[in-house]
Amino acid sequence: MAAADQVLSHHVRAHNAATASDNKIHDDAVARRYGFSGGLVPGITVFGYLTTPIVDAWGEAWLEHGALSARFRKPIYEDDDVSVTGKVLPEATDGELSAELEARNSAGEVCAVGTARLPKDPPVPPALGDAPEGALPATRLEATPEALSGVDVLGSLEAGFHASRTDETLALVGDALPLYGDLAVAHPVWLLSFANTILASNVALGPWIHTASAVQNHSLLHDGERLSARGRVAGLSERRGNHLVDLDVLLVADGARPVMSVRHTAIYRLRPAEHSP
Repeated sequence: MAAADQVLSHHVRAHNAATASDNKIHDDAVARRYGFSGGLVPGITVFGYLTTPIVDAWGEAWLEHGALSARFRKPIYEDDDVSVTGKVLPEATDGELSAELEARNSAGEVCAVGTARLPKDPPVPPALGDAPEGALPATRLEATPEALSGVDVLGSLEAGFHASRTDETLALVGDALPLYGDLAVAHPVWLLSFANTILASNVALGPWIHTASAVQNHSLLHDGERLSARGRVAGLSERRGNHLVDLDVLLVADGARPVMSVRHTAIYRLRPAEHSP
């Protein structure tokens, strides 16, 4: 277990594995039209970079009931040399551990920041009744404030977890920790990807950008269990011509046990490319 003032670190060569994604912000040509240097490495991948030193320090306990709030400030690109650094803070009076992290690119710019927590006692998970399942729409909603403002419960998703494929996620984020294979449990990135997918499954998105996620773990997802993703639109806003959506997503194992709750933020409608910097 990491002690106060312990320095956390992780180094990884960034890889954009989403170049063929429906989200064309990961495509070099499209991203350049919006003022970026190339296709963006997905936010969930960068989130994974931040988790590695935390799981290395706090292990299974963090996967069971830890938390991480991450914000993505600048893009990370293919082949960026990413350095994740952080420090464990002095233990709080209630026994909670916390750590501040940042991810820098090859130029030394801070591209992502995060605050990780490990409470002494597991928090009470959300009630399943507060996160109802919904049917996916026959036709996805338009990516407009008008269309999303009338939405509460999003259509749900479901998939099985197979530990035999965990290596794919570990390779995606450059994570060499053996814990996931030893426990045969899902990586946080595999879980968080459902927040992206539930948005894209309900809304007909153009190029869009994942900007932040606040995750609270509630339990491990084990090999052979099925995961359902249930979501609500929690808020809409506009910033400098970009339209953002906040989602509340609850991930549930076998329809009965909360695994992870997420406040997920994305720019679902980018300002027109000709006005981008």
